[in-house]
Order: sequence, then structure tokens, then C-alpha cells
Amino acid sequence: MKFNDKIGHPFQVGGIETSVLDDGAGRGVRIAWINTGSGLRYKVVLDRGMDVAEAFYNQYGLAWISHGGVKAPPASYQYGLDWLRHMGGGLVTTCGLDHVGSPENDEYGNRGLHGQITFSPASIRCINQPDPAFGKMDFSLTGEMKQSRVFGLKLDLVRTISGKLGEPVIRIHDTITNRGNTPAPHMVLYHVNLGWPLVDEGADILWEGGWDSRGGEQDDAIFHDGGDFKKCQPAMDLHCGTGEACAFIDIESDTAGWCECGLVNRKIGLKFGLRFRKNQLPWLINWQHWGKSEYVTALEPATHPPLGQAPARASKTLIFLEPAEEKEYELEMFIREIKKGA
Repeated sequence: MKFNDKIGHPFQVGGIETSVLDDGAGRGVRIAWINTGSGLRYKVVLDRGMDVAEAFYNQYGLAWISHGGVKAPPASYQYGLDWLRHMGGGLVTTCGLDHVGSPENDEYGNRGLHGQITFSPASIRCINQPDPAFGKMDFSLTGEMKQSRVFGLKLDLVRTISGKLGEPVIRIHDTITNRGNTPAPHMVLYHVNLGWPLVDEGADILWEGGWDSRGGEQDDAIFHDGGDFKKCQPAMDLHCGTGEACAFIDIESDTAGWCECGLVNRKIGLKFGLRFRKNQLPWLINWQHWGKSEYVTALEPATHPPLGQAPARASKTLIFLEPAEEKEYELEMFIREIKKGA
């Protein structure tokens, strides 16, 4: 794109705009709306781990939003299944940084569902705005979140969300550092929640690799040999309430080590793609919850299947970060237009 002297402000094309929600359960929560200038725009919730809430491509919603929507982070530690009371859904919900899976209580501590990092407000390090009049098309937003306890875990997450004007792409780069003085257990999972109208009956779920059902009755009802588990299902009574199905996937990677999965909806002519590195996130989880008025499928790159810290410790697969040790994670989400009905 060439702009020359045609614009006076970058927001005429796109950029990052910060604000504060002023009503309802999200009152006081800081957000950043990012407009890529390509039809893709999305909301980063700065006070919720810099997770991504609503996301749109032109007139189409991409993300599943829970009934509660964006809520302020809780003031106290969440045990058991209380994480679900505060889950807004959204395009990306980060799980971890020390535990992903069901609640646990053992000699190493009491851990609630999916960990605490999504409740952590960010300290903003920098916002780099685009300036298309001078050929600067890149933009980025960087913040730091802390998961910390005196006499306990001290993990930092530095997240950069970036893109380029004119490209319908979201890039996330995370650096997780152990700031404590003892080894820290570490697990992370990126809960990428896709909703209607992108997700609709007959849309194709894309991934390749070996897989196993999580093993429950409802899991096996969808994820079984010969099952049609790569097609989005109609809303079903079986998934009302707590009904759901889940599979753990050893996803294939290309020769450069990148994995790709996604979803194609030919009715509206859109493909959503998700890319990540196999050596960073070796697992993909596909969650399917076809409940009426709670209709969602999620693609979830992860360091571990979401079975919890205790099983990972027992199988000696739990990651430990030494003091000052870092881990990096990269994700890329993109939208492509395809021929309708193709």
C-alpha cells in the first residue's frame, strides 16, 4: 500500500487504541483494540494476562465469548473450578504457568483449574504504533505479567502481540522466566476458542497427527475410529450443561518445525489458521462443546496434555525452569478468504 500524502493520522488505516471498560462485570478493566487495516480487528484485555477477547474479520466474528464476557480479575486466588466463573472465552485464553488441567491438591500445593496467569494484570512496557505515511507498517504491544507468591513460585510472562498493517495476522511471542531462587514447575496451554459464525455446522476442523480420546464416555462418543470429529456438529442436547469432548493430538510439523491447524467455513468463505513450533508446544488439544447457546470448539497448543501437574510429575514429563531460566513460545493466527461453497 502507498499512502504518500493522503492521510493525516495512522488510525485512518489502523493501529492500537487503549481504553478502559466502564460498565458491568468488566468495569475498570484496561483493554487495547488493535485494527490491522486488513479487515481483522481484535481486543486485547490488558488486565487479564493480555489475552485476546473479541476478534472480527470484516463482519464475521471469530471468537467464542462466554455468557459472562470480559470480567475484572478476581481479587483472591481461585481454587477448584472457580476459574470457570471468570472465563470470558475470547480468541485466546492463556492457561498456566505452572499447571494446566483439573484442580489438584497434593504435597506440592493446591492448584485450581488451568492455573492463574489469565487473572494477572499487565505492566505495559511499550506500544509501537504504525506510521504508514512514512512506510512504517509494523506495530506491537508488549507487557509483563507476574505469577508470584512469597516463599513460592515467581514466574514472569513477557508478551508481545504484533502484526503488520494490511495483513490479517496476529503474532504472539511469550517469554516465561523463573525469577525465583529454586526450580519452578512449568506448564502452559493456549486456549484458542473459536465461535459462531466462523464455527458452524459442517465447517471443517483442520489438523493432522496421531490422536487419542481423553477417554471419557462423551469424549469417546465423538473421538473414535471412523468418527466425524473433524466436522463441526450441530448444537446437541448431549452437550448441554457440562457435556463436552476432547482429544489429545501429537500434531505433525513441517520440515522447518512449524505445526499448522485451523478451521475452514465454506459457507462464509473463511479459513482461520493457527501456527506454532513443535519443539515449543508439542501437543495440540481439540475441545468440542456443542451446547445450545454455548457453542464452541477450541484448538489448544500446549506443553502437556491438560491432565495436571501431578500426572506430569509422576511421568517425569513436568518441565522445571531453573532460576533465571527462560522459555519462549511463538504463535501465529491468520485469516484467509476462500471461495464460498468450495
